Amino acid sequence: MRHYELLFILKPTLTEEEVKARVDFVKEVIVKNGGEIASVVEMGTRKLAYTIQKYERGTYFVIYYKAPPALLAELVRNVRISEDIIRFLSVKYENKREIAAWERLCKGIKQTIVKKEREPRAPREPRVEKSEELPFSEEN
Repeated sequence: MRHYELLFILKPTLTEEEVKARVDFVKEVIVKNGGEIASVVEMGTRKLAYTIQKYERGTYFVIYYKAPPALLAELVRNVRISEDIIRFLSVKYENKREIAAWERLCKGIKQTIVKKEREPRAPREPRVEKSEELPFSEEN
């Protein structure tokens, strides 16, 4: 199995349910064809560098997964067919250094998610800085 990353941009006009359905569709294609999903990252809606299909914004997602090489062709075919995905980029991690970076990315993402799920800390008390008092004269 090889290590891959798929970044795709969805139309900003989709509702939350439609976005979830499109992401689930991509995940389903990966799993049905023998892949294993390591992590899914929602990067949120952002401004595009240039207009794509008359859209100036898009909802970004990144999926890190392991899969056999044959899966990539099927995944690209399905992503191209989808009208709601306006751009995508697939990256293959080949050598040991890249695979180690891939694993660090997946591990870092999982740790970030765990940190977000923890209870928030109580706010700190504001610092009170002591200032030197200047002598006040009533002559002026």
